[in-house]
Amino acid sequence: MVPVGERCNAYFPHAGRSATIWVPLTHLAQRGNTVIVEWNAHLFSRDQQRYPFHPQADYLPDASQLEDDPLAVYLAHMQQEGIDRAVLVHPEPYGDDHRLILDSLAREPERFKGTCLFYPKDPEATRKLRELVQREPGIVALRFHAHRSKERYLSSFADPQVEALWRACAELGLIVELHIGPNYAAQAGEQIARYAGVPVVIDHLAEPAYGNAAEYADVLDLARFDNVYMKLSGLSHFSDDDPLYLNVKRFTQLVAETFGPRRLIWGGGTLAIVDAHLEHWPATDRALVKGENLRALLGFD
Repeated sequence: MVPVGERCNAYFPHAGRSATIWVPLTHLAQRGNTVIVEWNAHLFSRDQQRYPFHPQADYLPDASQLEDDPLAVYLAHMQQEGIDRAVLVHPEPYGDDHRLILDSLAREPERFKGTCLFYPKDPEATRKLRELVQREPGIVALRFHAHRSKERYLSSFADPQVEALWRACAELGLIVELHIGPNYAAQAGEQIARYAGVPVVIDHLAEPAYGNAAEYADVLDLARFDNVYMKLSGLSHFSDDDPLYLNVKRFTQLVAETFGPRRLIWGGGTLAIVDAHLEHWPATDRALVKGENLRALLGFD
Protein backbone atom coordinates (compact mmCIF):
# COMPACT_ATOMS: atom_id res chain seq x y z
CA MET A 1 0.00 0.00 0.00
CA VAL A 2 1.42 3.41 -0.96
CA PRO A 3 1.83 5.71 2.08
CA VAL A 4 -0.18 8.90 2.23
CA GLY A 5 1.94 11.87 1.30
CA GLU A 6 2.41 14.69 -1.14
CA ARG A 7 1.60 14.29 -4.80
CA CYS A 8 4.35 15.21 -7.26
CA ASN A 9 5.79 14.35 -10.66
CA ALA A 10 8.59 11.80 -10.89
CA TYR A 11 10.95 11.46 -13.83
CA PHE A 12 11.53 7.95 -15.21
CA PRO A 13 14.78 8.22 -17.21
CA HIS A 14 14.58 4.94 -19.11
CA ALA A 15 11.19 5.98 -20.48
CA GLY A 16 12.16 9.61 -20.90
CA ARG A 17 8.90 10.82 -19.38
CA SER A 18 7.25 11.93 -16.16
CA ALA A 19 4.40 10.47 -14.12
CA THR A 20 2.56 11.37 -10.94
CA ILE A 21 3.45 9.52 -7.74
CA TRP A 22 2.95 10.00 -4.01
CA VAL A 23 5.98 11.02 -1.95
CA PRO A 24 5.62 10.16 1.77
CA LEU A 25 5.55 13.14 4.09
CA THR A 26 8.27 11.55 6.23
CA HIS A 27 10.71 12.01 3.35
CA LEU A 28 9.77 15.65 2.88
CA ALA A 29 10.27 16.32 6.58
CA GLN A 30 13.57 14.47 6.98
CA ARG A 31 15.65 16.14 4.27
CA GLY A 32 17.02 18.77 6.66
CA ASN A 33 20.26 20.37 5.46
CA THR A 34 21.45 17.33 3.53
CA VAL A 35 22.87 18.01 0.07
CA ILE A 36 20.96 15.65 -2.20
CA VAL A 37 22.92 14.17 -5.10
CA GLU A 38 21.45 11.66 -7.54
CA TRP A 39 23.52 9.40 -9.78
CA ASN A 40 21.08 7.86 -12.20
CA ALA A 41 19.39 10.21 -14.68
CA HIS A 42 19.34 9.18 -18.34
CA LEU A 43 18.36 11.86 -20.84
CA PHE A 44 16.71 11.00 -24.16
CA SER A 45 15.75 13.56 -26.79
CA ARG A 46 12.93 13.42 -29.32
CA ASP A 47 15.25 15.19 -31.77
CA GLN A 48 16.67 12.25 -33.70
CA GLN A 49 18.35 14.50 -36.24
CA ARG A 50 20.51 16.21 -33.65
CA TYR A 51 20.82 13.28 -31.26
CA PRO A 52 20.45 10.03 -33.25
CA PHE A 53 20.53 6.65 -31.60
CA HIS A 54 23.66 4.62 -32.26
CA PRO A 55 23.70 1.81 -34.86
CA GLN A 56 24.96 -0.56 -32.14
CA ALA A 57 22.31 0.49 -29.61
CA ASP A 58 21.32 -2.32 -27.27
CA TYR A 59 17.76 -1.01 -27.04
CA LEU A 60 15.76 1.88 -28.48
CA PRO A 61 13.30 4.00 -26.49
CA ASP A 62 9.97 4.87 -28.10
CA ALA A 63 10.75 8.26 -29.65
CA SER A 64 7.08 9.28 -29.48
CA GLN A 65 7.30 9.19 -25.68
CA LEU A 66 10.40 11.37 -25.47
CA GLU A 67 10.72 15.07 -24.71
CA ASP A 68 11.95 17.94 -26.87
CA ASP A 69 13.96 19.23 -23.91
CA PRO A 70 14.71 16.31 -21.56
CA LEU A 71 17.06 18.40 -19.44
CA ALA A 72 14.26 20.83 -18.61
CA VAL A 73 12.05 17.91 -17.58
CA TYR A 74 14.75 16.55 -15.32
CA LEU A 75 15.43 19.98 -13.81
CA ALA A 76 11.74 20.17 -12.88
CA HIS A 77 12.01 16.73 -11.29
CA MET A 78 15.04 17.86 -9.30
CA GLN A 79 13.12 20.80 -7.92
CA GLN A 80 10.14 18.66 -6.98
CA GLU A 81 12.25 15.93 -5.36
CA GLY A 82 14.67 18.34 -3.68
CA ILE A 83 17.76 17.17 -5.60
CA ASP A 84 20.61 19.66 -5.49
CA ARG A 85 23.17 18.08 -7.82
CA ALA A 86 23.20 15.09 -10.17
CA VAL A 87 25.31 12.82 -12.31
CA LEU A 88 23.80 12.40 -15.77
CA VAL A 89 24.35 8.83 -16.94
CA HIS A 90 25.01 8.62 -20.67
CA PRO A 91 22.46 6.08 -21.99
CA GLU A 92 23.35 3.00 -23.98
CA PRO A 93 21.18 3.86 -27.02
CA TYR A 94 23.54 6.71 -27.89
CA GLY A 95 26.58 4.42 -27.83
CA ASP A 96 29.80 6.43 -27.94
CA ASP A 97 28.04 9.52 -29.36
CA HIS A 98 28.00 11.93 -26.41
CA ARG A 99 26.45 15.00 -28.01
CA LEU A 100 23.35 15.12 -25.81
CA ILE A 101 25.18 14.79 -22.52
CA LEU A 102 27.83 17.31 -23.62
CA ASP A 103 25.16 19.85 -24.52
CA SER A 104 23.41 19.22 -21.20
CA LEU A 105 26.61 19.69 -19.18
CA ALA A 106 27.31 22.93 -21.04
CA ARG A 107 23.90 24.27 -20.01
CA GLU A 108 24.28 23.47 -16.29
CA PRO A 109 28.00 23.05 -15.52
CA GLU A 110 27.68 23.78 -11.79
CA ARG A 111 24.78 21.45 -11.16
CA PHE A 112 25.71 18.39 -13.21
CA LYS A 113 28.51 15.98 -13.93
CA GLY A 114 28.30 13.15 -16.44
CA THR A 115 29.38 9.65 -17.36
CA CYS A 116 30.51 8.29 -20.70
CA LEU A 117 30.41 5.02 -22.60
CA PHE A 118 32.82 3.48 -25.06
CA TYR A 119 32.89 0.04 -26.62
CA PRO A 120 35.82 -1.97 -25.22
CA LYS A 121 36.03 -3.93 -28.45
CA ASP A 122 36.70 -0.71 -30.37
CA PRO A 123 40.50 -0.37 -30.76
CA GLU A 124 40.08 3.44 -30.71
CA ALA A 125 38.08 3.48 -27.46
CA THR A 126 40.93 4.60 -25.19
CA ARG A 127 41.90 7.43 -27.52
CA LYS A 128 38.27 8.56 -27.76
CA LEU A 129 37.95 8.51 -23.96
CA ARG A 130 41.01 10.72 -23.51
CA GLU A 131 39.79 13.19 -26.11
CA LEU A 132 36.32 13.39 -24.54
CA VAL A 133 37.64 14.06 -21.04
CA GLN A 134 40.03 16.70 -22.37
CA ARG A 135 37.11 18.39 -24.12
CA GLU A 136 34.69 18.16 -21.17
CA PRO A 137 36.05 18.01 -17.60
CA GLY A 138 32.52 17.47 -16.33
CA ILE A 139 32.81 13.84 -17.47
CA VAL A 140 33.70 12.03 -14.26
CA ALA A 141 33.11 8.33 -14.98
CA LEU A 142 33.31 5.60 -17.60
CA ARG A 143 30.52 3.04 -17.55
CA PHE A 144 31.06 -0.65 -18.38
CA HIS A 145 28.12 -2.93 -19.18
CA ALA A 146 28.37 -6.66 -18.54
CA HIS A 147 25.64 -8.99 -17.38
CA ARG A 148 23.61 -11.85 -18.80
CA SER A 149 21.99 -10.66 -22.05
CA LYS A 150 24.68 -7.97 -22.52
CA GLU A 151 27.76 -10.07 -23.14
CA ARG A 152 28.44 -8.37 -26.46
CA TYR A 153 29.99 -5.29 -24.81
CA LEU A 154 32.90 -7.26 -23.45
CA SER A 155 33.86 -10.90 -23.07
CA SER A 156 35.78 -10.59 -19.84
CA PHE A 157 37.14 -7.92 -17.53
CA ALA A 158 40.52 -9.51 -18.20
CA ASP A 159 40.34 -8.46 -21.87
CA PRO A 160 43.31 -6.21 -22.78
CA GLN A 161 40.98 -3.53 -24.17
CA VAL A 162 39.00 -3.44 -20.92
CA GLU A 163 42.17 -3.13 -18.88
CA ALA A 164 43.42 -0.35 -21.17
CA LEU A 165 40.26 1.64 -20.53
CA TRP A 166 40.47 1.00 -16.78
CA ARG A 167 44.10 2.10 -16.79
CA ALA A 168 43.11 5.26 -18.67
CA CYS A 169 40.54 5.96 -15.96
CA ALA A 170 43.32 5.74 -13.38
CA GLU A 171 45.47 8.17 -15.36
CA LEU A 172 42.60 10.59 -16.03
CA GLY A 173 41.22 10.54 -12.49
CA LEU A 174 37.90 9.01 -13.56
CA ILE A 175 35.49 6.79 -11.67
CA VAL A 176 34.64 3.37 -13.09
CA GLU A 177 30.89 2.74 -13.12
CA LEU A 178 30.03 -0.96 -13.33
CA HIS A 179 26.65 -1.92 -14.68
CA ILE A 180 27.34 -5.58 -14.05
CA GLY A 181 25.48 -8.71 -13.11
CA PRO A 182 26.61 -10.96 -10.26
CA ASN A 183 28.34 -13.35 -12.67
CA TYR A 184 30.90 -10.64 -13.52
CA ALA A 185 31.68 -9.59 -9.95
CA ALA A 186 34.69 -11.89 -9.43
CA GLN A 187 36.26 -10.78 -12.74
CA ALA A 188 35.70 -7.13 -11.93
CA GLY A 189 37.29 -7.69 -8.55
CA GLU A 190 40.59 -8.54 -10.20
CA GLN A 191 40.70 -5.16 -11.95
CA ILE A 192 39.55 -3.38 -8.79
CA ALA A 193 42.44 -4.93 -6.90
CA ARG A 194 44.88 -3.97 -9.65
CA TYR A 195 43.77 -0.33 -9.70
CA ALA A 196 43.05 0.33 -6.05
CA GLY A 197 43.21 4.10 -6.53
CA VAL A 198 40.27 4.19 -8.94
CA PRO A 199 36.86 4.72 -7.30
CA VAL A 200 34.28 2.19 -8.47
CA VAL A 201 30.50 2.61 -8.40
CA ILE A 202 28.40 -0.54 -8.81
CA ASP A 203 25.09 0.17 -10.51
CA HIS A 204 21.66 -1.08 -9.49
CA LEU A 205 22.77 -3.36 -6.65
CA ALA A 206 24.66 -5.37 -9.31
CA GLU A 207 21.41 -6.49 -10.99
CA PRO A 208 20.60 -9.39 -8.63
CA ALA A 209 17.96 -10.77 -11.01
CA TYR A 210 20.75 -11.68 -13.46
CA GLY A 211 22.58 -14.00 -11.08
CA ASN A 212 22.27 -16.65 -8.41
CA ALA A 213 23.06 -16.69 -4.70
CA ALA A 214 26.60 -18.03 -5.16
CA GLU A 215 27.39 -15.32 -7.71
CA TYR A 216 25.90 -12.62 -5.51
CA ALA A 217 28.31 -13.67 -2.78
CA ASP A 218 31.04 -12.40 -5.14
CA VAL A 219 29.23 -9.05 -5.28
CA LEU A 220 29.15 -8.76 -1.50
CA ASP A 221 32.82 -9.72 -1.43
CA LEU A 222 33.63 -6.52 -3.36
CA ALA A 223 32.85 -4.60 -0.17
CA ARG A 224 36.34 -5.54 1.03
CA PHE A 225 37.73 -2.86 -1.30
CA ASP A 226 37.63 0.59 0.28
CA ASN A 227 37.23 2.26 -3.14
CA VAL A 228 34.00 0.45 -4.08
CA TYR A 229 30.59 2.12 -3.69
CA MET A 230 27.23 0.40 -4.12
CA LYS A 231 24.21 2.16 -5.62
CA LEU A 232 20.85 1.72 -3.94
CA SER A 233 19.07 1.84 -7.28
CA GLY A 234 17.37 -0.34 -9.85
CA LEU A 235 14.94 -1.86 -7.36
CA SER A 236 12.27 -1.89 -10.06
CA HIS A 237 14.42 -4.37 -11.99
CA PHE A 238 13.55 -7.13 -9.53
CA SER A 239 10.51 -5.85 -7.62
CA ASP A 240 7.09 -4.56 -8.68
CA ASP A 241 6.23 -3.20 -5.24
CA ASP A 242 6.56 0.42 -6.31
CA PRO A 243 7.20 3.17 -5.41
CA LEU A 244 9.16 2.04 -2.31
CA TYR A 245 9.77 -1.67 -3.14
CA LEU A 246 9.40 -2.73 0.46
CA ASN A 247 9.08 -6.41 -0.46
CA VAL A 248 12.86 -6.50 -1.11
CA LYS A 249 13.78 -4.51 1.99
CA ARG A 250 15.52 -7.43 3.73
CA PHE A 251 17.76 -7.84 0.70
CA THR A 252 18.63 -4.15 0.37
CA GLN A 253 19.38 -3.97 4.08
CA LEU A 254 21.78 -6.92 3.76
CA VAL A 255 23.64 -5.14 0.96
CA ALA A 256 23.59 -1.84 2.85
CA GLU A 257 25.03 -3.40 5.99
CA THR A 258 27.75 -5.10 3.94
CA PHE A 259 28.97 -1.88 2.29
CA GLY A 260 28.15 0.46 5.17
CA PRO A 261 26.83 4.03 5.17
CA ARG A 262 29.99 5.63 3.76
CA ARG A 263 30.01 3.47 0.62
CA LEU A 264 26.33 3.40 -0.27
CA ILE A 265 24.80 5.96 -2.64
CA TRP A 266 21.29 6.60 -3.92
CA GLY A 267 19.98 6.97 -7.44
CA GLY A 268 16.59 6.69 -9.09
CA GLY A 269 13.02 6.54 -7.96
CA THR A 270 11.83 8.59 -5.03
CA LEU A 271 14.32 9.65 -2.40
CA ALA A 272 11.91 8.23 0.16
CA ILE A 273 13.34 4.80 -0.72
CA VAL A 274 16.41 5.64 1.36
CA ASP A 275 14.37 6.44 4.47
CA ALA A 276 12.09 3.44 3.97
CA HIS A 277 14.84 0.86 3.48
CA LEU A 278 17.37 2.32 5.91
CA GLU A 279 15.03 3.45 8.68
CA HIS A 280 17.21 1.58 11.20
CA TRP A 281 20.15 3.88 10.38
CA PRO A 282 20.49 7.29 12.02
CA ALA A 283 19.60 10.35 9.94
CA THR A 284 23.29 11.25 9.65
CA ASP A 285 24.04 7.94 7.92
CA ARG A 286 21.05 8.27 5.61
CA ALA A 287 22.28 11.75 4.73
CA LEU A 288 25.53 10.19 3.51
CA VAL A 289 23.57 7.88 1.20
CA LYS A 290 21.28 10.65 -0.05
CA GLY A 291 24.12 12.81 -1.23
CA GLU A 292 26.97 13.55 1.12
CA ASN A 293 29.02 10.56 -0.07
CA LEU A 294 28.71 11.68 -3.69
CA ARG A 295 29.26 15.32 -2.75
CA ALA A 296 32.63 14.36 -1.31
CA LEU A 297 33.55 11.91 -4.08
CA LEU A 298 32.67 14.30 -6.91
CA GLY A 299 33.70 17.60 -5.34
CA PHE A 300 30.29 19.23 -5.66
CA ASP A 301 29.93 22.59 -3.86
